[in-house]
Amino acid sequence: MRFETFQTQGRYGLGDRQVRSLEQAYNLSLHFAQTLQGWLLLMGGYGCGKTHLAAAVANFAVEQGVPVLFLTVPDLLDWLRFAFESPDENFEARFDEIRNIRLLVLDDLGTQNTTPWAAEKLYQIINYRYTLRLPTVITTNLGLDDLDGRIRSRLLDAELVTRVEIQAPDYRVPLSEETLSPLSSLDVLADRTFGNFSLRENEALSPEALESLQKAYEAAMEFAEAPQGWLVLMGDYGCGKTHLAAAIGNYRKGLGEDPLFVVVPDLLDHLRATFGPSSTISYDRLFEQVRNAPLLILDDLGTQSATPWAREKLYQIFNHRYNARLPTVITTSSTLDDLDPRIRSRMLDLRLCRIHAILAPAYRVVPAAPPSKSGKAQRRPRHT
Repeated sequence: MRFETFQTQGRYGLGDRQVRSLEQAYNLSLHFAQTLQGWLLLMGGYGCGKTHLAAAVANFAVEQGVPVLFLTVPDLLDWLRFAFESPDENFEARFDEIRNIRLLVLDDLGTQNTTPWAAEKLYQIINYRYTLRLPTVITTNLGLDDLDGRIRSRLLDAELVTRVEIQAPDYRVPLSEETLSPLSSLDVLADRTFGNFSLRENEALSPEALESLQKAYEAAMEFAEAPQGWLVLMGDYGCGKTHLAAAIGNYRKGLGEDPLFVVVPDLLDHLRATFGPSSTISYDRLFEQVRNAPLLILDDLGTQSATPWAREKLYQIFNHRYNARLPTVITTSSTLDDLDPRIRSRMLDLRLCRIHAILAPAYRVVPAAPPSKSGKAQRRPRHT
């Protein structure tokens, strides 16, 4: 695995944001290989290219005559346990070699079996290299909040660590298998567009309600044209939140992207189902797809079962996307005070999130009148 064989454009069908993340990861990894200054942290889902770039850094260094160790973290800890228990192995000498090697590459941090002994040995290696500022490359498919707190604090040192998050999907899985359509319900809402969204000017709504609809519509249009940060649409059932959220998704889909639109209770049901024996997709893979979706649209937040497990999974998704600043649309009929405080605090960050409350009541659809005996439709009053 070398820099020359890394495909910065990814595979066919990637969005601009995903391609940019690959290009940035490539450029920063190459710069690190050329300078060997500080640490390089490569983050992202399975198969996105982290290990390829880490191996490319290692191979580049080897060609320059630099001593290098490339180790997957689970294998490293397995070897250390074996050496510690074997009378024929010099554990201290090997441990010291790993700590002091000129360039250390640790692949798949976070997938190891974290026994207290393993966690302590891993921390000792990382802390030693942190203290001496020794060049180190680390890859992980976890969010920083999911790592050991002591290790996380060192990875958050921006003066030492260059952190790169790759947002591309698994390159090894064919596009047809990677699609999120079994989870996404956007196809069901394919008719929800900005063109057929009613601003309800002909209804007897209050000026405040009409203004809130107009502002939500304009905010959704602006977000669809350039997805940045988060957009929260609040309001009663049937007021138009889901229509606008689906219109955003359909607009981006029309540009060749693959937004993920999912009703929150359905999302949690899908995650629970991955633990079943008949599941064809692993929990880890589905969870990573949701966390790292280029555009995630979460409909009906607050209607899900409020079990501790559900609250924790939702928080992990929100927190990851908050830290990574990934475009996200949220609809809810709840008030902010009714939401999980941890999620609410992130929504209230006005640097990232825009909140629009639709004050209009639910749409009332009046069915067409049946034809009269004379063949003419009976006129019925329109209710508002």
